[in-house]
Amino acid sequence: MKIFDVLVVGELNVDIILNDIQGFPAIGKEILSKDFNLTLGSSSAIFASNLSTLGSSVAFMGKIGTDDFAVTVENSLREKNVDTEFILKSVVHKTGATVVMNYDMDRANITYPGAMEHLKEEEVTDTILRSAKHLHLSSVFLQTALKKDIVQLFKRAKALGLTTSMDPQWDPQETWDLNLKELLPFVDVFLPNVLEFQFLTGSDSIASGIDKVASFANRIVIKDGENGAHLWYDSKLVSKAAYLNDNVIDCIGAGDSFDAGFIHHYIQGKPLAECLDFGNLTGAINTTASGGTTAFKNKEHIQAIAKNKFSYPIAL
Repeated sequence: MKIFDVLVVGELNVDIILNDIQGFPAIGKEILSKDFNLTLGSSSAIFASNLSTLGSSVAFMGKIGTDDFAVTVENSLREKNVDTEFILKSVVHKTGATVVMNYDMDRANITYPGAMEHLKEEEVTDTILRSAKHLHLSSVFLQTALKKDIVQLFKRAKALGLTTSMDPQWDPQETWDLNLKELLPFVDVFLPNVLEFQFLTGSDSIASGIDKVASFANRIVIKDGENGAHLWYDSKLVSKAAYLNDNVIDCIGAGDSFDAGFIHHYIQGKPLAECLDFGNLTGAINTTASGGTTAFKNKEHIQAIAKNKFSYPIAL
Protein backbone atom coordinates (compact mmCIF):
# COMPACT_ATOMS: atom_id res chain seq x y z
CA MET A 1 0.00 0.00 0.00
CA LYS A 2 1.12 3.54 -0.72
CA ILE A 3 2.17 5.55 2.28
CA PHE A 4 1.03 9.17 2.02
CA ASP A 5 2.25 12.10 4.04
CA VAL A 6 -1.31 13.21 4.76
CA LEU A 7 -4.77 11.65 4.57
CA VAL A 8 -7.45 14.33 4.32
CA VAL A 9 -10.93 13.35 5.50
CA GLY A 10 -13.52 15.93 4.64
CA GLU A 11 -16.34 17.42 2.62
CA LEU A 12 -16.31 17.64 -1.15
CA ASN A 13 -18.22 20.11 -3.30
CA VAL A 14 -17.89 22.54 -6.17
CA ASP A 15 -17.90 26.30 -5.70
CA ILE A 16 -20.04 28.49 -7.93
CA ILE A 17 -18.32 31.84 -7.41
CA LEU A 18 -20.01 35.16 -8.19
CA ASN A 19 -17.91 38.34 -8.24
CA ASP A 20 -18.64 42.01 -8.93
CA ILE A 21 -22.23 41.60 -7.73
CA GLN A 22 -24.48 44.58 -8.36
CA GLY A 23 -26.06 44.94 -4.92
CA PHE A 24 -27.44 42.46 -2.40
CA PRO A 25 -30.02 39.73 -3.07
CA ALA A 26 -33.63 40.45 -2.06
CA ILE A 27 -36.71 38.24 -2.21
CA GLY A 28 -38.68 38.85 -5.40
CA LYS A 29 -35.90 40.80 -7.09
CA GLU A 30 -33.03 39.94 -9.44
CA ILE A 31 -29.52 41.36 -9.41
CA LEU A 32 -26.55 40.78 -11.69
CA SER A 33 -23.03 39.47 -11.24
CA LYS A 34 -20.36 40.57 -13.71
CA ASP A 35 -18.07 37.59 -13.15
CA PHE A 36 -18.69 33.85 -12.65
CA ASN A 37 -16.46 30.85 -12.02
CA LEU A 38 -17.08 27.14 -11.38
CA THR A 39 -14.23 25.54 -9.46
CA LEU A 40 -13.29 22.92 -6.92
CA GLY A 41 -14.74 23.94 -3.58
CA SER A 42 -14.74 22.68 0.00
CA SER A 43 -12.24 23.63 2.64
CA SER A 44 -10.89 20.09 2.75
CA ALA A 45 -10.28 19.90 -1.00
CA ILE A 46 -8.62 23.32 -1.13
CA PHE A 47 -6.36 22.27 1.74
CA ALA A 48 -5.52 18.95 0.07
CA SER A 49 -4.83 20.51 -3.34
CA ASN A 50 -2.57 23.26 -2.03
CA LEU A 51 -0.76 20.94 0.36
CA SER A 52 -0.02 18.62 -2.56
CA THR A 53 1.23 21.51 -4.69
CA LEU A 54 3.59 22.50 -1.89
CA GLY A 55 5.16 19.05 -2.16
CA SER A 56 3.46 16.76 0.36
CA SER A 57 1.93 13.49 -0.84
CA VAL A 58 -1.81 13.60 -0.15
CA ALA A 59 -4.74 11.17 -0.30
CA PHE A 60 -8.39 12.18 0.08
CA MET A 61 -11.29 10.37 1.79
CA GLY A 62 -14.77 11.81 1.25
CA LYS A 63 -18.12 11.14 -0.39
CA ILE A 64 -19.55 12.50 -3.66
CA GLY A 65 -22.36 11.62 -6.04
CA THR A 66 -22.20 10.25 -9.57
CA ASP A 67 -23.10 13.53 -11.33
CA ASP A 68 -21.16 16.05 -13.41
CA PHE A 69 -20.04 17.93 -10.28
CA ALA A 70 -18.46 14.69 -9.03
CA VAL A 71 -16.39 14.53 -12.22
CA THR A 72 -15.25 18.12 -11.65
CA VAL A 73 -14.24 17.33 -8.07
CA GLU A 74 -12.25 14.20 -8.90
CA ASN A 75 -10.55 15.66 -11.96
CA SER A 76 -9.58 18.81 -10.08
CA LEU A 77 -8.02 16.82 -7.24
CA ARG A 78 -6.13 14.57 -9.64
CA GLU A 79 -4.79 17.58 -11.53
CA LYS A 80 -3.21 18.63 -8.23
CA ASN A 81 -1.76 15.11 -7.75
CA VAL A 82 -4.12 14.30 -4.86
CA ASP A 83 -4.85 10.58 -4.72
CA THR A 84 -8.62 9.91 -4.99
CA GLU A 85 -8.75 6.13 -4.56
CA PHE A 86 -10.49 6.38 -1.18
CA ILE A 87 -13.30 8.71 -2.32
CA LEU A 88 -16.71 7.02 -2.09
CA LYS A 89 -19.48 7.56 -4.64
CA SER A 90 -23.14 7.60 -3.64
CA VAL A 91 -25.86 6.62 -6.10
CA VAL A 92 -28.44 8.15 -3.74
CA HIS A 93 -27.01 11.57 -2.89
CA LYS A 94 -25.76 14.32 -5.18
CA THR A 95 -22.37 16.00 -4.94
CA GLY A 96 -22.39 19.06 -2.72
CA ALA A 97 -22.29 22.59 -4.11
CA THR A 98 -21.68 26.04 -2.64
CA VAL A 99 -22.77 29.35 -4.14
CA VAL A 100 -20.19 31.95 -3.10
CA MET A 101 -21.19 35.61 -3.32
CA ASN A 102 -18.09 37.80 -3.02
CA TYR A 103 -18.26 41.35 -1.65
CA ASP A 104 -14.80 42.90 -1.41
CA MET A 105 -13.06 41.32 1.61
CA ASP A 106 -16.13 39.35 2.72
CA ARG A 107 -18.56 36.87 1.25
CA ALA A 108 -21.88 35.11 1.75
CA ASN A 109 -22.14 31.36 1.10
CA ILE A 110 -25.07 29.03 0.48
CA THR A 111 -24.20 25.32 0.60
CA TYR A 112 -26.11 22.23 -0.52
CA PRO A 113 -24.35 19.48 1.49
CA GLY A 114 -25.49 16.46 -0.52
CA ALA A 115 -23.30 13.38 -0.17
CA MET A 116 -20.86 15.03 2.26
CA GLU A 117 -23.42 14.66 5.07
CA HIS A 118 -23.40 10.88 4.72
CA LEU A 119 -19.76 9.88 5.20
CA LYS A 120 -19.58 7.64 8.28
CA GLU A 121 -16.73 7.10 10.72
CA GLU A 122 -16.61 3.36 10.10
CA GLU A 123 -16.07 4.01 6.38
CA VAL A 124 -12.71 5.55 7.24
CA THR A 125 -11.23 2.13 7.94
CA ASP A 126 -8.04 1.32 9.80
CA THR A 127 -6.57 0.21 6.47
CA ILE A 128 -7.20 3.68 5.03
CA LEU A 129 -5.77 5.36 8.13
CA ARG A 130 -2.64 3.19 7.97
CA SER A 131 -1.98 4.49 4.46
CA ALA A 132 -0.85 7.86 5.87
CA LYS A 133 1.45 9.38 8.44
CA HIS A 134 -0.88 12.28 9.31
CA LEU A 135 -4.66 12.72 9.44
CA HIS A 136 -6.29 16.09 8.72
CA LEU A 137 -10.02 16.79 8.94
CA SER A 138 -11.89 19.97 8.00
CA SER A 139 -15.50 21.19 8.23
CA VAL A 140 -16.80 18.78 10.86
CA PHE A 141 -20.14 20.60 11.15
CA LEU A 142 -20.95 19.95 7.47
CA GLN A 143 -20.34 16.22 7.92
CA THR A 144 -23.17 15.33 10.25
CA ALA A 145 -22.90 11.54 10.03
CA LEU A 146 -19.16 11.70 10.74
CA LYS A 147 -19.41 14.33 13.46
CA LYS A 148 -21.20 12.12 15.98
CA ASP A 149 -18.25 9.72 16.03
CA ILE A 150 -15.46 12.24 15.45
CA VAL A 151 -13.70 11.48 18.75
CA GLN A 152 -13.53 7.78 17.85
CA LEU A 153 -11.97 8.58 14.47
CA PHE A 154 -9.18 10.67 15.99
CA LYS A 155 -8.69 8.18 18.79
CA ARG A 156 -8.18 5.39 16.24
CA ALA A 157 -5.78 7.53 14.23
CA LYS A 158 -3.61 8.22 17.26
CA ALA A 159 -3.67 4.55 18.28
CA LEU A 160 -2.37 3.68 14.81
CA GLY A 161 0.51 6.12 15.21
CA LEU A 162 -0.67 9.03 13.05
CA THR A 163 -0.18 12.66 13.92
CA THR A 164 -3.40 14.64 13.57
CA SER A 165 -4.84 18.06 12.81
CA MET A 166 -8.31 19.54 12.49
CA ASP A 167 -9.88 22.76 11.22
CA PRO A 168 -13.45 22.83 12.58
CA GLN A 169 -14.68 25.58 10.23
CA TRP A 170 -17.95 27.46 10.69
CA ASP A 171 -21.04 25.82 12.16
CA PRO A 172 -24.01 26.72 9.87
CA GLN A 173 -26.42 25.94 12.71
CA GLU A 174 -24.35 28.05 15.12
CA THR A 175 -24.83 25.59 17.96
CA TRP A 176 -21.07 24.85 18.23
CA ASP A 177 -21.77 21.52 19.90
CA LEU A 178 -18.32 19.98 19.70
CA ASN A 179 -17.02 18.29 22.83
CA LEU A 180 -13.54 19.78 22.95
CA LYS A 181 -12.66 18.11 26.22
CA GLU A 182 -13.10 14.66 24.66
CA LEU A 183 -11.73 15.56 21.22
CA LEU A 184 -8.68 17.79 21.67
CA PRO A 185 -6.48 15.26 23.54
CA PHE A 186 -6.38 13.32 20.24
CA VAL A 187 -5.81 16.37 17.99
CA ASP A 188 -2.16 17.41 17.76
CA VAL A 189 -2.91 20.71 15.96
CA PHE A 190 -6.30 22.43 16.26
CA LEU A 191 -6.75 25.13 13.59
CA PRO A 192 -9.83 27.36 14.10
CA ASN A 193 -10.05 31.02 13.20
CA VAL A 194 -10.55 33.51 15.99
CA LEU A 195 -14.36 33.67 15.79
CA GLU A 196 -14.71 29.89 15.61
CA PHE A 197 -12.41 29.50 18.60
CA GLN A 198 -14.38 31.98 20.68
CA PHE A 199 -17.72 30.37 19.81
CA LEU A 200 -16.41 26.85 20.43
CA THR A 201 -15.03 27.81 23.84
CA GLY A 202 -17.85 30.19 24.77
CA SER A 203 -15.29 32.95 25.31
CA ASP A 204 -14.96 36.63 24.43
CA SER A 205 -11.22 36.58 23.82
CA ILE A 206 -8.39 34.30 22.76
CA ALA A 207 -6.87 34.36 26.23
CA SER A 208 -10.06 33.36 28.02
CA GLY A 209 -10.71 30.62 25.46
CA ILE A 210 -7.24 29.17 25.96
CA ASP A 211 -7.78 29.17 29.72
CA LYS A 212 -10.77 26.88 29.18
CA VAL A 213 -8.94 24.29 27.08
CA ALA A 214 -5.37 24.51 28.38
CA SER A 215 -5.69 21.46 30.62
CA PHE A 216 -6.48 19.05 27.76
CA ALA A 217 -5.41 20.66 24.45
CA ASN A 218 -2.11 20.02 22.67
CA ARG A 219 -1.38 22.78 20.13
CA ILE A 220 -3.89 25.45 19.13
CA VAL A 221 -3.37 27.62 16.05
CA ILE A 222 -5.78 30.56 15.75
CA LYS A 223 -6.08 32.36 12.40
CA ASP A 224 -6.75 36.06 12.83
CA GLY A 225 -6.95 37.54 9.32
CA GLU A 226 -5.02 40.77 8.89
CA ASN A 227 -3.77 40.36 12.46
CA GLY A 228 -1.81 37.26 11.49
CA ALA A 229 -2.07 34.10 13.54
CA HIS A 230 -1.49 32.89 17.09
CA LEU A 231 -0.04 29.63 18.36
CA TRP A 232 -0.54 28.20 21.84
CA TYR A 233 1.63 25.33 23.03
CA ASP A 234 3.66 24.44 26.13
CA SER A 235 1.65 27.03 28.12
CA LYS A 236 2.78 29.94 25.97
CA LEU A 237 1.19 32.04 23.23
CA VAL A 238 3.20 33.06 20.17
CA SER A 239 1.90 35.44 17.50
CA LYS A 240 3.15 36.10 13.97
CA ALA A 241 2.21 39.09 11.82
CA ALA A 242 0.31 38.57 8.58
CA TYR A 243 1.80 38.98 5.12
CA LEU A 244 -0.44 41.74 3.78
CA ASN A 245 -1.54 41.81 0.16
CA ASP A 246 -2.28 45.34 -1.11
CA ASN A 247 -4.30 43.98 -4.03
CA VAL A 248 -6.59 41.25 -2.69
CA ILE A 249 -8.49 39.41 -5.43
CA ASP A 250 -10.60 37.44 -2.96
CA CYS A 251 -10.16 35.59 0.33
CA ILE A 252 -11.83 32.29 -0.61
CA GLY A 253 -9.77 29.47 0.87
CA ALA A 254 -7.21 31.71 2.58
CA GLY A 255 -7.67 29.88 5.87
CA ASP A 256 -7.38 26.50 4.16
CA SER A 257 -4.19 27.64 2.42
CA PHE A 258 -2.86 28.76 5.80
CA ASP A 259 -3.57 25.25 7.09
CA ALA A 260 -1.75 23.74 4.10
CA GLY A 261 1.35 25.83 4.73
CA PHE A 262 1.37 25.13 8.46
CA ILE A 263 0.87 21.37 8.10
CA HIS A 264 3.36 21.10 5.21
CA HIS A 265 6.08 22.35 7.54
CA TYR A 266 4.68 20.63 10.64
CA ILE A 267 4.93 17.12 9.19
CA GLN A 268 8.55 17.89 8.28
CA GLY A 269 9.25 18.55 11.95
CA LYS A 270 10.08 22.21 11.51
CA PRO A 271 9.86 24.60 14.50
CA LEU A 272 6.29 25.58 15.31
CA ALA A 273 6.98 29.30 15.00
CA GLU A 274 8.30 28.66 11.48
CA CYS A 275 5.16 26.63 10.68
CA LEU A 276 3.05 29.58 11.86
CA ASP A 277 4.94 32.06 9.70
CA PHE A 278 4.73 29.82 6.65
CA GLY A 279 1.00 29.42 7.20
CA ASN A 280 0.65 33.20 7.16
CA LEU A 281 2.57 33.28 3.89
CA THR A 282 0.49 30.63 2.11
CA GLY A 283 -2.71 32.26 3.35
CA ALA A 284 -1.59 35.54 1.82
CA ILE A 285 -0.53 33.90 -1.45
CA ASN A 286 -4.06 32.53 -1.71
CA THR A 287 -5.48 36.07 -1.91
CA THR A 288 -3.50 36.93 -5.06
CA ALA A 289 -5.90 34.98 -7.34
CA SER A 290 -9.59 34.09 -7.50
CA GLY A 291 -10.75 30.97 -5.69
CA GLY A 292 -8.94 28.74 -3.24
CA THR A 293 -6.45 26.96 -5.51
CA THR A 294 -5.72 29.25 -8.49
CA ALA A 295 -2.67 30.90 -6.90
CA PHE A 296 -1.14 27.46 -6.25
CA LYS A 297 -0.33 26.50 -9.84
CA ASN A 298 2.94 24.80 -9.05
CA LYS A 299 5.81 25.12 -6.60
CA GLU A 300 7.80 27.47 -8.83
CA HIS A 301 4.81 29.81 -9.18
CA ILE A 302 4.27 29.83 -5.41
CA GLN A 303 7.96 30.55 -4.83
CA ALA A 304 7.84 33.48 -7.26
CA ILE A 305 4.85 35.04 -5.48
CA ALA A 306 6.48 34.49 -2.10
CA LYS A 307 9.68 36.21 -3.19
CA ASN A 308 8.35 39.00 -5.40
CA LYS A 309 5.12 39.88 -3.63
CA PHE A 310 5.90 39.15 0.02
CA SER A 311 9.72 39.23 0.15
CA TYR A 312 9.80 35.77 1.71
CA PRO A 313 13.49 34.89 1.95
CA ILE A 314 13.41 31.12 2.46
CA ALA A 315 13.04 28.51 -0.28
CA LEU A 316 9.81 26.53 -0.08
